[in-house]
Amino acid sequence: QSENILGYFVNVERIPNSCSHSPNRISLKEKKILVNLSMAYYRVNISAYNEAGESPRAIYIVPEFSGTDLPGQIHVRSQGTRAVVTWTPEYNPKCFVVDWGTGKEDMHMKIVTTATRNFTLDNFQPYKLYKIMVHTSDVCQCESFIRHEKTFGVTHFYSVEGVPRTGPANVTILNITKNSALVKWTDIAPEDCLGFLQGYRISYTDSSRKKSPTVTLNSSTTSYHLTGLKEKTTYRVQISGFTNAGEGPLTLSQPFSTPKYGTVEPLCICITQHES
Repeated sequence: QSENILGYFVNVERIPNSCSHSPNRISLKEKKILVNLSMAYYRVNISAYNEAGESPRAIYIVPEFSGTDLPGQIHVRSQGTRAVVTWTPEYNPKCFVVDWGTGKEDMHMKIVTTATRNFTLDNFQPYKLYKIMVHTSDVCQCESFIRHEKTFGVTHFYSVEGVPRTGPANVTILNITKNSALVKWTDIAPEDCLGFLQGYRISYTDSSRKKSPTVTLNSSTTSYHLTGLKEKTTYRVQISGFTNAGEGPLTLSQPFSTPKYGTVEPLCICITQHES
């Protein structure tokens, strides 16, 4: 029945929404709307209506923004299950809005109207990554944040860091020559890091169980070129990740063997037979 549509209703709802009233409903004829949003989470509900009534709602969650160009910095000082959040704004808005939680399904919101520029949060669980956002607004009525709220800064923190509970995945050995090999892997999943991943450590031993010095790499690296290997030798490689709390478990031993004469290139021999 799209030809009978008279218009659309749009609700832009902030997540979390601690306002006592539901968000204002926007009525429009066109199939597009421009809204200026902060970096908080938002839910958009869209329905169509005609003379017979209103359709079911389509629900859209605004994707998470990346905070690469924000005006301010947020500092977090952990105190066990509590955390003190501080910031220094460039100007003094009428209020700050603080969001914190582990994701859009678990966010909390608090309006700070004092000039102390700090806020104490409580009930943090260890080994969980929390996101904290601070927004400014010159209109402190809750229902007006969508139009007036601007994000000041975003940060992430752990109240207590742990060691990774797994090593990296998909460890593979490529480009094997008699003296070198390329080790590649994929990152440890964020939910398995249990802290801010600082880097990886690679250890490898030869068939005589002689262990080479451990190689330490930063967390953005997912490959390493092993050199100085012996020809015609079997090696076993293991990798672990580490946080500020320590080193996680090693991956399963990944074996490979170096050839005697370097890499083996495929050779094609074509034989043609001439009739006499």
